[in-house]
Amino acid sequence: MAAPSPTDQPRRKFLGLLSLPERRFVADALRAETVGGVLLLTAAIAALIWANVPALADSYESVRSFHIGPASLGLDLSLQHWAADGLLAIFFFVAGIELKRELVAGDLRDARAAALPVIAAVCGMAVPALVYVLTNVLGNGSTDGWAVPTATDIAFALAVLAVLGTSLPSALRAFLLTLAVVDDLFAIMIIAVFFTSDINFLALGGAVAGLVLFWFLLRVNVRGWYVYIPLALVIWGLMYNSGVHSTIAGVAMGLMLRCHRVEGERQSPGEHIEHLVRPVSAGLAVPFFALFSAGVSLSYQSIGQVFTRPETLGVVLGLVVGKTVGIFGGTWLAARFTKAELNDDLAWPDVFAVASLAGIGFTVSLLIGELAFADDPVLTDEVKAAVLIGSLIAAVIAGILLKMRNRKYRALTEDEDRDEDLDGIPDIYEQDKPDYHLRMAKIYEAKAAEHLRKAEAAAGRATEAAGGSSADGGRPA
Repeated sequence: MAAPSPTDQPRRKFLGLLSLPERRFVADALRAETVGGVLLLTAAIAALIWANVPALADSYESVRSFHIGPASLGLDLSLQHWAADGLLAIFFFVAGIELKRELVAGDLRDARAAALPVIAAVCGMAVPALVYVLTNVLGNGSTDGWAVPTATDIAFALAVLAVLGTSLPSALRAFLLTLAVVDDLFAIMIIAVFFTSDINFLALGGAVAGLVLFWFLLRVNVRGWYVYIPLALVIWGLMYNSGVHSTIAGVAMGLMLRCHRVEGERQSPGEHIEHLVRPVSAGLAVPFFALFSAGVSLSYQSIGQVFTRPETLGVVLGLVVGKTVGIFGGTWLAARFTKAELNDDLAWPDVFAVASLAGIGFTVSLLIGELAFADDPVLTDEVKAAVLIGSLIAAVIAGILLKMRNRKYRALTEDEDRDEDLDGIPDIYEQDKPDYHLRMAKIYEAKAAEHLRKAEAAAGRATEAAGGSSADGGRPA
């Protein structure tokens, strides 16, 4: 028999079953993000109510414009700026840890496996930017906001799933998480390169020196929050005063943490710190940013302008159309050219639905909107309104598409979670283990014996009942 040709080799599966450790990590990470997403959604709604109720609107502007902090250190900032420049540094710190973990222990460590989600994420940022630029070139608008519709908000997307009660198989959730991680990486690069003001080289040199010290302390295994938290605050303050956006400090420190496990470790230091800090990021930092950034005035006139002004229309089209087309098109083309086959349990409409869900761009989109139009407060608020409206449209479309397949998703999720032998490992991961099948054989034998016993008992009762009826029927009146 002839040897099989290369074309006879089985194709690599896209969106296939995750490894058990990766599945558990994704589940833990997304559980925290889902809770944070619900808080984020609540904060955004609260901000909109606070800013649009006439009796409260003035107080909203007064509160978020209230300044606090040491002016001598260049940190006399409004609460809105503290949220955007300070609290979001925590969010980007967690993003840095996630990226590091993906690169050394997650899906991105394997170039072949990483190629498809990375290509999808890059296309999912490039196409929205292109849609925005084309809309503004044709409409004679400003192209400064090209980066606004490029970001995906994983927490908000998961909050939408939680509100809709939609299940997603772990492979789709991991794909969405990987998209968001790569998305955050490029958003960080965009902020660092395109939204850096005049450089204060003395402050920047101090921040770099602080980062080097941070790295050195990690390498010599110095431990203690009382060392790292004060150092991190100093690095952040220097980075803020340098003119480079202060969130870059958070990313840099996150990337320095060790995220691979050594022998005897249940968690790497990076995973442990991420587990501690993620609730602070998802439950405090991001919701407070939303509270002070999402409060824009929404009148019939302002909503109408979202769809007529090129800058705001470009944001909406970028999020709703550009994200979906970019991610889905990039995924399909990458799968086509890498000869990766889609998981048999899923279909391309499932990828399209997740791509449309990625059009929810909230936290980073609002931040980039503030940076892109910092000199025009009116346009800044209009762009924020466009982000909110575009994200809402994307959420509705994705919700409808995902609900149509929810029964299938629920069945797949139940299959992934089933553990009939109660050993703590889902059965789907033990199909190639003889011990598992021997355990299941004993379980089914015990169940069969129990059913035989019940069948014999039921037959005995039926015989007694039939005998009693015959005796009663032959008795004289």
